[in-house]
Amino acid sequence: MKLLSKSVNLNSNRGLSYNKMKNWYGNLVKPRTIPPPYKHITQIGDPTLRLKAQPVDVDTIKSVKVQKIIKQMRDVFEKYNSVGLAAPQIGVPLRIIAIGFSNGVMKQWSAEEIQARDMTLLPFTIVINPEVKITDYNKLVFPESCESVKGYWADVPRFKAVNLNGFNQNGEALNLETKGWLSRIIQHEMDHLNGTLYTDIMNRKSLTCGGWEIINERNGSVNLPYKPS
Repeated sequence: MKLLSKSVNLNSNRGLSYNKMKNWYGNLVKPRTIPPPYKHITQIGDPTLRLKAQPVDVDTIKSVKVQKIIKQMRDVFEKYNSVGLAAPQIGVPLRIIAIGFSNGVMKQWSAEEIQARDMTLLPFTIVINPEVKITDYNKLVFPESCESVKGYWADVPRFKAVNLNGFNQNGEALNLETKGWLSRIIQHEMDHLNGTLYTDIMNRKSLTCGGWEIINERNGSVNLPYKPS
């Protein structure tokens, strides 16, 4: 009986040793988390998306640290084919946004949609410590999505026109008078700097999974990548 008891204890010890060894090997192959600024866009649930972003010291705009963040924002913006991006979306709680509306993006919309949404072109623009003044208090409701709420869209009311001012990546004062779709983009990105997502202000019953039809057609066998291939 003692021998049997001893044998059981040995097996138990081996089990613990095996688990420890398995965890050790697992840690060896576990991907290393790279600190921000990320090369991907974070998703709803990431605490940084709910923080009130801090202003950038204007004297540091040309510093290596801030310029690295700006470069990473541009790289991610272009990789995701975005029209707007806020620094918190790459894990950096600073008041920096990137906006732009290119010909390539414009071509994705019909002439009727472009007119209805009052879409206009804007080259890639970095705005540091942005401030917004509403210049037209009429609100327009259109579907809106966000790379940080991947796969969904909803109807969101936004002011029709805003004035945007701040500093560009060279520390120079910047001022933009915008209306229509550009105003919507700016308001969306400003929300990010204040820890707000469009899901907080959307018409709740309009929330839609953008791929619901494909999901049904493929019996649920659909992969949703969180980073462009």
